[in-house]
Amino acid sequence: MEHSIIQNIYTTVRNSFFNIVNKEFLIFLFFLALSGAFWLMLALNDTYEKEVKIPVRIVNIPKNVVVTSDIDDTLRVVLRDKGYTLCTYLYGDGIKRVNLPFGSYIKKKGYGVVSYSELSKVINLNIYSSSRIVSIKPEKFEYFYNYGMYKRMPVKLFGNIVPSASYYLAKVEFSPSMVDVYGSQQMLDSIKCIYTERLNIRNLKDTIVRNLDLMDIKGVKCVPSRVRISVYPDVLTEENVEVPIVAANMPEGKVLRTFPSRVKVIFTVGASIFRTITPDKFKVVVDYNEIVDNPSEKCTLKVVSVPHGIRNAHTEVSQVDYLIEEQ
Repeated sequence: MEHSIIQNIYTTVRNSFFNIVNKEFLIFLFFLALSGAFWLMLALNDTYEKEVKIPVRIVNIPKNVVVTSDIDDTLRVVLRDKGYTLCTYLYGDGIKRVNLPFGSYIKKKGYGVVSYSELSKVINLNIYSSSRIVSIKPEKFEYFYNYGMYKRMPVKLFGNIVPSASYYLAKVEFSPSMVDVYGSQQMLDSIKCIYTERLNIRNLKDTIVRNLDLMDIKGVKCVPSRVRISVYPDVLTEENVEVPIVAANMPEGKVLRTFPSRVKVIFTVGASIFRTITPDKFKVVVDYNEIVDNPSEKCTLKVVSVPHGIRNAHTEVSQVDYLIEEQ
């Protein structure tokens, strides 16, 4: 009985306490929200500067015209105005897209530019009268064009690829290997190839395939603007073949005989292409003119021709015995 009375008293006191606390907490939240709203109204009534992004597009481009420059599709404009006005730009529907008529800003053949003052006039038509333009980036809007002139050009890598030790760069492939380059006749005449964006790779061991943008050239457009590069490393191995020694610059009526008549050529080559290497693709010579100019008991051997992909080719011995006979 006593326990039940104590429990009822405890419950009543607890409920009363929480009711009081809850009421005070709600009152606190109300005044907090009220003060926050008041502060926000005062803050938004102050003048600020804020960057606003405005979409822009060149319109009315003739069908026979190719725009050959990468044109920014956004202007970054810093505006000064009351906070609540800037909020309408940032969080409302924003500012309407600025359309620039293609033919209105052509300054010379193949080139058009919208100056800072002209951009300001167009933007002012799309903002509130109370807003003031502080800055515009880019400060001018340039575009280059032609009437479909282009040239197919090879793609080349801009950068450096260094294989790991005991490896070498067997092959670099681009897909596509040729791109269509649009630009003025002067630009097309001066450009011989199109480079990729920079690619540096060190300690290459495995095949790498990547998509790369082509390097930007002002006033030039490449189609496509991205290519796929495939880089193939290969393991280097040391091999050798026996090659006959031949004479060079021999006068008529004389014959050069060497002892031995064949020599071993040592070289390094990629493991994947070694099976294609044959002795007849090497050439080792003895130069008769050198023997005459520098008489000696032995003649010097020179490796003058090797197959593609061979590195560090040299003969096992640098000199051999010889005999010159009259025919």
